[in-house]
Amino acid sequence: MPTANLKSHVAAAVRLFRVPDDNPDLMRAQFDAFSKQIPLLYFILMSNTIAVAYTYVNVAPDWLTLIVPGVLTVLAALRTFWWLRQRHLVRTDADILRNLRATNWMTLPIGAGFTAWSFALFPYGDPFAKSQVAFYMAVTVIGCIFSLMHLRSAALIVTLVVDVPYVLFFWATGEPTLKAIAVNNLLVSGAMVTVLVIYYRDFADLVASRKSLLAQQAATQALSDENFRLANLDSLTELPNRRRFFAELSSAFTDAERRNVRVAVGIIDLDGFKPINDNYGHSVGDRVLIEAGRRIREVCEGFGPQRVEFARLGGDEFGLVVCGDPDDADLLRLGQRIGDQVKLPYQLDTAHTGLSCSIGFALFPQSATTAEALYECADYSLYHAKRHLRGRTVIFSSELEAEIRSRGVIENLLRTADFSTEMDLVFQPIVDAMSEHTAGFEVLARWRSSRLGLVSPADFIPAAERIGLIRPLTQALLVRALAAARTWPDHIRLSFNLSAHDVCAAEGILPLISIIEKSGLPPHRIDFEITETAVTFDFVRAQQSIATLKAMGCGISLDDFGTGYSSLSHVHRLPLDKIKVDRSFVADINENPVSHKIIKSLAGLCDDMEIACVVEGVETRAQLDSLRRLGCDYIQGYYFAKPMPGDAIGLYLETERQRLDGSAAKVVA
Repeated sequence: MPTANLKSHVAAAVRLFRVPDDNPDLMRAQFDAFSKQIPLLYFILMSNTIAVAYTYVNVAPDWLTLIVPGVLTVLAALRTFWWLRQRHLVRTDADILRNLRATNWMTLPIGAGFTAWSFALFPYGDPFAKSQVAFYMAVTVIGCIFSLMHLRSAALIVTLVVDVPYVLFFWATGEPTLKAIAVNNLLVSGAMVTVLVIYYRDFADLVASRKSLLAQQAATQALSDENFRLANLDSLTELPNRRRFFAELSSAFTDAERRNVRVAVGIIDLDGFKPINDNYGHSVGDRVLIEAGRRIREVCEGFGPQRVEFARLGGDEFGLVVCGDPDDADLLRLGQRIGDQVKLPYQLDTAHTGLSCSIGFALFPQSATTAEALYECADYSLYHAKRHLRGRTVIFSSELEAEIRSRGVIENLLRTADFSTEMDLVFQPIVDAMSEHTAGFEVLARWRSSRLGLVSPADFIPAAERIGLIRPLTQALLVRALAAARTWPDHIRLSFNLSAHDVCAAEGILPLISIIEKSGLPPHRIDFEITETAVTFDFVRAQQSIATLKAMGCGISLDDFGTGYSSLSHVHRLPLDKIKVDRSFVADINENPVSHKIIKSLAGLCDDMEIACVVEGVETRAQLDSLRRLGCDYIQGYYFAKPMPGDAIGLYLETERQRLDGSAAKVVA
C-alpha cells in the first residue's frame, strides 16, 4: 500500500477515536444527548457488577467480591451524581469540549478496570458462575455501547478495551461453549459498531440539517417580520399605516375597557393641503405630508404622561390613539400643540407653504362603547370641525350626538318622502365673465319636509346617498329640470349635478339617457357636473359613463376643482368641457397671494387644454374684475343672482337684457 494511502487510513482511524472539535453545533448536540444517557450507563454498570459480585461472595476472596466491586461501584455512583448535577448548567463550547475529552479518557481506565476485575473473578466460579461472568461482560458492554452511541469515540474505546480481551480470553479457555459465546459476542459487537458508525453519521447529518433548518427558519422569520413591518408601515411617511392604527385602537380599547379607564381616538385632517398639492405638484405635496407627519409625531412622542399612538390613515389624514386615561383638557392641549406645529411655515425650495389642521376627538366611555363606534364619533367630530371650526380641535359631545340622531331622522323621513311634491328646484345663473350674459343655469334641489321644514342639500343629499335613494332622487329631479329648461331660450344651457352613485352604478347611466331622450331637450344644451369624489369612487366605471354622455353630445364639467386629491390626473384622463373652481379660492383672492396664484394657474391650465374655466362663489365686483384679468371664462355667485325658482327665470333674463342694452347705449353715447 502506498505511504500516502497508509497515512490517510491511519488518520481516518485516529479521527474515529477523538472528539471532533471543528463543529461546535455537532459537539453541543453530542453533549446534550450523551449527558442524558450517562446516568443509564452507570446504572447498568453498577447493577450488573453488584449481581456478579453477589454470585461470587462465598467462592472468591473478599477483595474481589467486596473491595474491588465496591470501589468500582462508588466511582460509578460519584460520576452519576456529578453528571446529574451538570445537566442544567449552561456551558460554553470550550467547557463542552473539555468534558467530552475527559469522558473519552476516563472510558479507557474504567473499561479496563471492570474487564480486569471480571477476568480475575472468573477462575473461582463453577461453570454456571463462569457463564455468568461471560454473560455479564457481553451484556454490559452492549449496554455501554448503546449508552455511548452519541459519543462515537468513547463507544469504540469501550468496544476495543472490553471486547478484544473478552474474545481472546474466552477463546483461550478451550471450552466450546465459552468459545462460541466469544465468537457470538465478536459478531454482535461488529454489527453494533457498524450500526454505531452509521447512526453517528446520520446524527451528524441531522444536526447539520437542523442547523440549516434553523437558519432557514431564522431567515423566514426575519422576512416575515420585515413583511409585517412593511404591511403596517406607510411607504411615504414611514409612519404606522391605517392597518396598524386600527390594530392599536383595538388593543388600546380592550385594555381601557378591562382597566375601566379612558382612551381617546383622534383624526387629523390638513387644511389647505389640496391647493398646495395642485399648485406645486405631487412631489411638493408629498414632502409637505412627510414634514407634517414628522412634526405631529414629535408632538405625540413628547406628550406626557399620556401615551399617543400616531399613524397616517391615508391622503392628508392622520389618526391618534391616546392612552393613559386622558380627559378633555388633555385632548385640547394635545390638539393645540399639534395645530401650532402644523401651522409653522413649510419652506420647500422656492415655495413657502402654509397649513393648518382640523382635529376631531372622541373619548371612551363617554362617546361610545365599541372601538368602531368611537372612531366614527371622532370622524364626525372632524367633520364638524371642518364645516364649522376649521383649524380647531373638536371633542365629540352630546350636541354632536344630537346632530347624528338628527341625521337618522332625516334618513327616515327621506325614505317616505314624495319627491314630486316635497322637492323644489332652484336655478343659479352661470354668466359669461366678459359679456356678463347668462350662459346657463345650474339646477339645485331644495327639500321642504312636512315635518322638518326646509332641509339643506348638504344634509339630505349625503343622507340619500347613505340610504341608497340618491339615484331615484336624481332621476326625479332630472325629469323636472329638463322640462323647465325646454322653456328657456335655445342658447341657455342646463347644468345638472350627478353623484358618485349616478355615474358608478353597476347598471350604468341608461336610466339618465332614457330621461334625456324623452325630454325633447337637445343633449348639447345639457352640462353634467361631476365632482372629483364621484370620479375617484370608481374611476373606470365613471370614465365609461362620462364617455357615453359625451358621445350623446352632453357637456361634462368637473365640479369643486381643487378639493380632490388627484385633480390633475382627472383633467387629462377625462373628456372635460369645463372645470369649476371651488369657491374656497375666491373668497380671499384679492387679499391672499396664494389664492390669486392658484386661480391664475388653473385658468392658464384650462386655456392650454382648451377647457372653459368656471369660478364659483363670486360675490363682489372686485372679485369679478380680478377673475376677468386672470382669464376666467364663466362666473357663478351671488354677485349676479342667488338661486331662483323656475318661474323667476324669465323676469331675470329680461332684466338682464335691459341692463346690458342700457350699458351698451351708454357706451355708444
